[in-house]
Amino acid sequence: MIATTMQARSMQERLIVGLDVPTVKEAEQAVRELDGIVSFYKIGYQLAFAGGLDFAKELASGGTKVFLDMKLLDIDHTVAKGVENIVRMGMTMLTIHAYPKAMRSAVEAARGSELCLLAVSVLTSMDEQDMIDVGYEYDPHTLVLRRAEQALHAGMGGIVCSAAEAEAVRRIVGPDMAVVTPGIRPVGSDHGDQKRVVTPGQAIRNGSSHLVVGRPIVGAANKREAAEAILDEMRSA
Repeated sequence: MIATTMQARSMQERLIVGLDVPTVKEAEQAVRELDGIVSFYKIGYQLAFAGGLDFAKELASGGTKVFLDMKLLDIDHTVAKGVENIVRMGMTMLTIHAYPKAMRSAVEAARGSELCLLAVSVLTSMDEQDMIDVGYEYDPHTLVLRRAEQALHAGMGGIVCSAAEAEAVRRIVGPDMAVVTPGIRPVGSDHGDQKRVVTPGQAIRNGSSHLVVGRPIVGAANKREAAEAILDEMRSA
């Protein structure tokens, strides 16, 4: 069975900080500033293509949890081979687009490892009009729930969705799968390019197992204070 991450013991373990910065140097600085407060980081395209993959391995080798947000999607063999190498990197989480064949290939490739595979449902930057524009017949909420069912049947470790859908997704996937929610914005903060956003406290109440927070922390003048404020919101849920 693919590893899930619902064993998180504290809110600190449930906060994932997105290192959405252009250079490894800036990422290293953010990690130093957040030392002792944050123990889980997300690395996506921006940093990955600037030396971030080596940095991800460095973090993992030191005991820090790393969520590699690569949103893999390709033919079955290619997805499987990519997952096999990511397992060797020591990553904690990896995203796969929630296409059934891709998910099944990834699950088989990760079998026996501790890698938690996350199915990407609908990006939190997309609303109903965006779905129409790309040709989907479902609204975001309906498609998220359909993909949650498919991820469960494929044996995935969790699903990525908006916290607005987390409660409904939790009812589908049960208590053990991870429900990882980006698009988290503290009360009063700028939404940026996110459209389906939720506050940290509401996300926890909705059933999110992990919250991904990027700009509200890494873009703050005082990153430690920003992270502590979000953790306080999570604890008060």
